Amino acid sequence: MSYAASKVVIITEKLLLEKVTALIEACGASGYTVVAAGGKGSRGIRSTGRAAIVDEFSNIKIEVITAERETAERIADEVAAQFFDNYSGITYFEPVEIIRPHKF
Repeated sequence: MSYAASKVVIITEKLLLEKVTALIEACGASGYTVVAAGGKGSRGIRSTGRAAIVDEFSNIKIEVITAERETAERIADEVAAQFFDNYSGITYFEPVEIIRPHKF
C-alpha cells in the first residue's frame, strides 16, 4: 500500500547547503537528499561535468519528501524568502507516493 506525500525540490548554490538544510529541519522535515546539479538558467550555465573554480559556486539539488503539503510549502516559501533575492535558486513541487509513512 502507498500513501500520498509531497516532494519539494530546491536547486541552488552549494554555498547555501548548511543554511538551507538547517531551515528544512526547522520547518519539521525528517530528512532530505542532496545531489550535485548542473544546467542553464537566468544566471548562466552551471555544469557538473567540469570542476568549478570554487566548489561552493557549484549547484546542488535538495529533495525533501513530506507527509503534509503544508510542510513542503513552508520550506519552499522560507527558502525563497531568505535566499533567492541574492542567490540563484528555484523550487518546485512533485506529488509522490511513499511506502512507509512513519518515515516522513
